[in-house]
This record gives sequence, C-alpha cells and structure tokens, in this order.
Amino acid sequence: MAAEGTEFRVNANVGGPAGEATSVGVDELREEFDAVVLAGGATQWRDLPVPGRELDGIYQAMEYLPPANRVQMGDLAQPPISAEGKHVIIIGGGDTGADCLGTAHRQGAASVHQFEIMPRPPDTRSERTPWPTFPLVYKVTSAHEEGGERLYSVNTTHFSGVDGVVKKLHGNQVESSVLNGRPTFEPVPGSEFELDADLVLLAMGFTGPEQGGLLNDLGVGLDARGNVARDDAWRTSVEGVFSCGDMGRGQSLIVWAIAEGRACAASVDRALMGDTLLPSPVAPTDRPLG
Repeated sequence: MAAEGTEFRVNANVGGPAGEATSVGVDELREEFDAVVLAGGATQWRDLPVPGRELDGIYQAMEYLPPANRVQMGDLAQPPISAEGKHVIIIGGGDTGADCLGTAHRQGAASVHQFEIMPRPPDTRSERTPWPTFPLVYKVTSAHEEGGERLYSVNTTHFSGVDGVVKKLHGNQVESSVLNGRPTFEPVPGSEFELDADLVLLAMGFTGPEQGGLLNDLGVGLDARGNVARDDAWRTSVEGVFSCGDMGRGQSLIVWAIAEGRACAASVDRALMGDTLLPSPVAPTDRPLG
C-alpha cells in the first residue's frame, strides 16, 4: 500500500543506459521519494592485519565469490581470481568460508585448507546450548563433502612470498579460553607451522555496514557496534529514512533479513498511510535464542 503520488525505493542504485548502474545522490533521493529504506547489508569485511597481508594472492572472500558467480551465470568469460592449480587456504570456518571451499574445488584447486581459530565444535548438542537455543555442533556442508582439510584452533601469524606474491602461510596452534566474557587465544609452544599458499581467501565475517558514502551523506546515527541505529518502528535518526536487515542488525541470516524487510515495509506503509494491513513478523530488538 502506498499513498497516491508516493514511491518506495530500497537502494540508491538505479538502472542506467543498457542496464548499467547509475549513482543517485542523497539530495535527489530525498527530494524524489517520501521514504528511503537502507537495506544494504553488513558488507564491511573483517581484515587480517598481520605481516605480509599486502602480498598479491591474498583476497577477501567477497572479492573472490561474486565474480565466480558471474562466470557461472555467463556474465563473465573467466574469473579475475581463480584457484585453478593453486594451493588455497581459506581463513574462516563459517558459511562464507564454505562457499569459498566449494568454489575453489570447482575451479580445480591443487589443495584446499580451511582454518578456524576456534576449537572444533562437538558432534552433538552441548549442555551449554540446550533446545531451543542454536546448537553449536560440527557441520559438514556439501562443500566440505567435496574435499579439503579443515584445521581448528589455528592462528595465522604472517605470510611470506616471492617477488611480491604470497607463497607461504605461517601459523601456530592456539588454546582458547574466556576472559571477561570474551574468547582469548594463547599460542601453543612449539606448534608453529607453515603451509604452501598460492591463494589465500579471508572469510572472517563482517563488522557492519560500510562507513562513509551514503551513510555519511544521509547523516544517520550509528549504534555502539557501528550499525545503523533504528527505533522500534525501524526509523533511523533521519526523518523519512528507515533501516532493516544486516545494515541495522549486523551480520545475520537471510531469514532475519526477510522478516525485517517485511516488518520495515509495514512500518513505512503506516508512516505514509497512517495504518497498514501488512504483516510485521519481528521487532528491531528481536534476537535468536542462544
């Protein structure tokens, strides 16, 4: 539902000539539309500030995966970053790391190792995560079934290379504990190792929405975690600007983004029309159990 003469846009990229993306300024957005919803996700990736990070051959997962997807869709002839014939190391044990794993296998990697700094999860639900909390258990996805070696409780200390290109990853085993509610990792003496590395993919999660640009131009407030702050009606600190999904929640699952999008749409409809018949399945403060 929308009032006559009003329009609703979810991002600031519109189709230009021949389908090309065209940048739209904040002033133009605010002048043309009665409501703007920020749903750009939490795309600010976490980096790995260790010696040798500047070497060629070390990339963020999101520099690697989208072009590989475009090749599969027929939009690109060849990926700009390929694992073919290379010794690949993926740093990060989550879903993004698993996507890198499957893609590297399909591209014909010579070997693939996936690192996780946390200990290996148990095979069955722990007493610390009783139902209905999310079970922290060892998962084997279809990508893991294709091969590769998963290493837990490991930390990367530095990279080394030849002629500016990465050739080795250096690391050690760690023991984890919890201090003041936060995990800490201590190196295990004598556990140092090195691995061949022609391609290193960083899949270490995301720290919130990208700062600067649109967020700065709009002047929206941020919360303590750097996400776009919103009230109980999905409204940001700027009149007529709303936020939903990972941009306000932080990195999460797509089911939360879908639910938040629906609830935010209902709030926008109510703001424009005075009422709404749209469903509102979640509140901005809702969180999964566990």
